[in-house]
Amino acid sequence: MKIKTSAILAVLILTIYCAFSQIINIERVNPPFWWVGMKNSSLEILFKAKNIQDYNIKVIGKDITLEKLVKSDNHDYIILKILIGPNAKAGKFQIYFNKGIVNLFYNYELKDRIINTTAQQGLNSSDFVYLLIPDRFSNGDTVNDKIAGMHDSIFSRDSLFSRHGGDLQGVINHLDYFKELGATALWLTPFFETNQPFASYHGYAITDHYKVDPRLGDNQLYADFVKKSHDAGIKVIMDMVFNHIGNEHWIYKDKPFKNWFHSFDKFTKTNFRDVTLMDPYVSEADKIKYTTGWFDKHMPDLNQQDTLLATFLIQNTIWWLEYAGIDGIRLDTYPYPDQKFMSDWTKAILSEYPKLGLFGETWVSGLANQAFYTKNSGLKNKYNPQLPGVTDFQLFYAINNALTKDFGWTDGVSAIYYCLANDFLYENAYNNAIFLDNHDQSRFYSVVGEDIDKYKMGIAILLTMRGIPVNYYGTEILMKNFGSPDEKLREDFSGGWKNDKSNKFLKNGRTEKENEAFTYLAKLANYRKNNTVLQDGKLMQFIPENGVYVYFRYNENKTIMVIVNQNKSSQTIETSRFAEIIKGYKKAKNIMTDETLEKLDTITVGAKTVMVLELIK
Repeated sequence: MKIKTSAILAVLILTIYCAFSQIINIERVNPPFWWVGMKNSSLEILFKAKNIQDYNIKVIGKDITLEKLVKSDNHDYIILKILIGPNAKAGKFQIYFNKGIVNLFYNYELKDRIINTTAQQGLNSSDFVYLLIPDRFSNGDTVNDKIAGMHDSIFSRDSLFSRHGGDLQGVINHLDYFKELGATALWLTPFFETNQPFASYHGYAITDHYKVDPRLGDNQLYADFVKKSHDAGIKVIMDMVFNHIGNEHWIYKDKPFKNWFHSFDKFTKTNFRDVTLMDPYVSEADKIKYTTGWFDKHMPDLNQQDTLLATFLIQNTIWWLEYAGIDGIRLDTYPYPDQKFMSDWTKAILSEYPKLGLFGETWVSGLANQAFYTKNSGLKNKYNPQLPGVTDFQLFYAINNALTKDFGWTDGVSAIYYCLANDFLYENAYNNAIFLDNHDQSRFYSVVGEDIDKYKMGIAILLTMRGIPVNYYGTEILMKNFGSPDEKLREDFSGGWKNDKSNKFLKNGRTEKENEAFTYLAKLANYRKNNTVLQDGKLMQFIPENGVYVYFRYNENKTIMVIVNQNKSSQTIETSRFAEIIKGYKKAKNIMTDETLEKLDTITVGAKTVMVLELIK
């Protein structure tokens, strides 16, 4: 009888132990998993669970060390600082949570790296980027048009501010279209969950850094999209935001650390004056308001000076790069976050992915303060920026000037000349992303007065200029409109929805003028794609005269002559002043018309025309 009682007691004790040794109910784990073999062996894992700080914590795994446990202001959060040793293997290690007789555990997974960083494509001036807003491009999956429980639940294409149903599958469905156009890279505005109650479609008020918005797809579909793009010979650029988040983000609604956000007694908006970072006479109050003020009432401003938040953001970037194999990153609102953090972020990312393409949005007002944010500019930036390139707003302004203003000492085509003459400010201006319009700027075709000749001029300059050219979706089919609101610039691409009256993805769905524009852009883009001289070839420009601006792109194999005539009448130019570069060339082929110029002594250029010539010996 004693033996039987003892056996029963042992079974009872074991049953009780097993009942209290179970998987812990964790609400959040960021990052959700990680990889072995990273150059940086440190990992900070953020856990959220009810009263998680009440537990004693132990980590068990071969070559896995718990270096430090950080308790937050909020009793439901902890951060585990983990060291992943050089001999750690892919698999799961256990994290134990103990409180009295309660023993809980969580299995955290480490994966083998699949990204070959030495073979990574990156992004550079050989690329031609196509920028699109997924919600406004094409609806490939109608099932996810409305998701139960999400705040912005109105699905209405008749509203500028509502969700329209475009998604990742819609982009995947049109990879052949991008190839036909000559694009080599896709830049999608942020795809992260944006569970905001109003105008959430654009993605710039993120509510979950580790989750694709379910109205666009899911994480696996995004990874599939990147792979399918790569299979089609197209790179992918991620759009990331470090300055702010949406106020429905879980880290704002239930803050892990109060210090992760800039807060005020009353709502304080940024003054949007980036020059406060470089003004030698700056008011400290103005500078603080610029760097800590919010973009809008629904966009809490992040405090990147907090080292835990900084690591959270850096790890999130690495997670997506490793998970999906992305080729480049566009950094939204680059001048607004803490600039030391942006420098540290860039170093950390390029340390793991040295070939990754990077460019930051610098929507600023001057040549020097645009270059101020780039690497080795020599402009006394104490934050030691590491950014290779920027969105070249100064060249954008110059091209608009050239096509909308009369020729003058600094206006018209002279504006382009002077802008490029300041490229000495950059270590390498070829890393700059150049553009004619984007999701924040009036449509290019409208800016030039719906003049097809000026449209072609802009396209020709864009695709023969130094830098990384970017085409905003629909520019190739003459989509038009002025802001504001910005939503007027973000209308649906016709044909992306099943019941659209016309399908602009197809030649027979476009008007004659739309096909003229599309064909012009595609021909020059594909020529650029197949000729390195327009990718990384050197540039030589000559002072504009009488409304005519001439520049050359050249390398050891080819020389391209570009003649920009902004006048309303044809112009004949003497070429003797270009002898230093055209010496030895006898003829030229017009890239756009395929005609051959048998002599180069004089060249006549039509009114409002950009002539692109491949010189022939």
